[in-house]
Amino acid sequence: MLTGAGTGYFRGMAGTTHTVTNQPPPLTGYDVFGADHALTAAVERHLAPGLLDEVHSELSALGQSAGSAQLQEWGAQANENPPRLRTHDRYGHRVDEVDFHPAWHRLLGKGVAAGLTAAWARPGGHVRRAAAFVVWTQVEAGNLCPLSMTHAAVPALRTDPALAAEWEPRLTSMIYDRELRPARLKAGSLFGMGMTEKQGGSDVRANTTAARPLAADGEYELTGHKWFCSAPMSDGFLVLAQAPGGLTCFLVPRVLEDGSRNVFLIQRLKDKLGNRSNASSEVEFDGTWARRVGEEGRGVPTIIDMVAATRLDCVLGSAGLMRQAVAQAVHHCAHREAFGAKLADQPLMRNVLADLALESEAATTLALRLAAACDEGGEQERALLRIAVPAAKYWVTKRCAPVVVEAAECLGGNGYVEESGMPRLVRESPLNSVWEGAGNIQALDVLRALRREPHALNAYLQEVGEARGADHRLDGAIKDLLTELSDLDGIETRARRLTERLALVLQGSLLARFAPPEVADAFCASRLGADGGPTFGTLPHTLDLNAVVNRARPTN
Repeated sequence: MLTGAGTGYFRGMAGTTHTVTNQPPPLTGYDVFGADHALTAAVERHLAPGLLDEVHSELSALGQSAGSAQLQEWGAQANENPPRLRTHDRYGHRVDEVDFHPAWHRLLGKGVAAGLTAAWARPGGHVRRAAAFVVWTQVEAGNLCPLSMTHAAVPALRTDPALAAEWEPRLTSMIYDRELRPARLKAGSLFGMGMTEKQGGSDVRANTTAARPLAADGEYELTGHKWFCSAPMSDGFLVLAQAPGGLTCFLVPRVLEDGSRNVFLIQRLKDKLGNRSNASSEVEFDGTWARRVGEEGRGVPTIIDMVAATRLDCVLGSAGLMRQAVAQAVHHCAHREAFGAKLADQPLMRNVLADLALESEAATTLALRLAAACDEGGEQERALLRIAVPAAKYWVTKRCAPVVVEAAECLGGNGYVEESGMPRLVRESPLNSVWEGAGNIQALDVLRALRREPHALNAYLQEVGEARGADHRLDGAIKDLLTELSDLDGIETRARRLTERLALVLQGSLLARFAPPEVADAFCASRLGADGGPTFGTLPHTLDLNAVVNRARPTN
């Protein structure tokens, strides 16, 4: 038994075991937009001066909301309480409804109110929406799916002026109306899409869903299934089906004009790796009413602009995930001490953080450049998008997962704990690479553009040529790319390699023109030169890594 001085010692230690030291404060209470120097610079670069004050105020308000503890809690709640399918009501009637946690509806409502479906109706709409998309992804990525599809449905509907006149005002509305009722009675509507089937996947021409014409012109009855239909509680869906004239695009409303439910049988919800707040479903059509969009047999050309828009959103979403992961890593390391110094001040950790920051800034800069091309809309910009969108979708979405995993490692064991939020980012990080066409589909799409649309390559080369002479490593990379493009032997086998180089050269060109010199220098040295390794944290020690890390700190 301990007595005397011994017991006094332990009495003096009472309560000290739970003293918390050397832990960073939560990354809350900040402006997600204003703290992102790469994003704010891109918005200022691509918007007309007369719009800047209005848009900056709008995005800053969204950024402050996104950086609040309240919204971060809603994001966690939406993922911890995934949607539930109710196929029947208590009496046995088929209802096919999905119940979401209230946090999901709050986030979705704020996303609609922030203009994430309104790009087509606002000046500078694509750039301001793209910046908002990057910001909002950092709160919770699942609710971006219906917002993305609603935004992307507009160009497909414009192939039918009557349908566009009816639906576009609803889709670009900034009012969220969650009730299932006829669209004409709603202040705003959301859209989904269904293209893939279990037997075909990305090969949509293998679809078997049949469309039988009805008496009224343009009206059809669908019978078949869709293997992946996200956001099944949307007001309408663009789907592909085989009409007598071939694969055709159709609009399927969830609720018919008379208020009755269309036949939209939700068979089950997918149990996904990430994106768990969002309902992704398998659905069946059995005499489902649909309206044709575009001509029979022109389904893929009709829906292709929708696909391009959702692919760009995959780039924006991955840029947002990378930015949040890097912000968390830099924030943690700026406050955490080890071996007598802040982690961010230790040379090796500074190298890792700088390398991650380069990847994030390159992704953001490229994504906003593509959004600006959508706003410009001229022939040259459309030609650039034809190559740049699939190349960016391929590369940026593939870089997302390793960036997020490395950023989580910067937090050590803390980054492996759910409360840190990093595991949710890790689970989300591969998604955009898979959705809207996986890597091989994007690489083959790049080859298709090179073969069929020579003006697309000319637009790309003109764009990267704007930085010629700015960096000798960039000049060398452009020269090597031209050599590779001149050799068509085994081109399909080399499609991934070629697509990667197209994306990296474009990123290097943009950074050389618009980023601070230390950022452009580090990117060109490590990504276009030979002075970088396959893992993060292998930047040459001669670079100004301190400046790169400081630029990435999430402070306003």
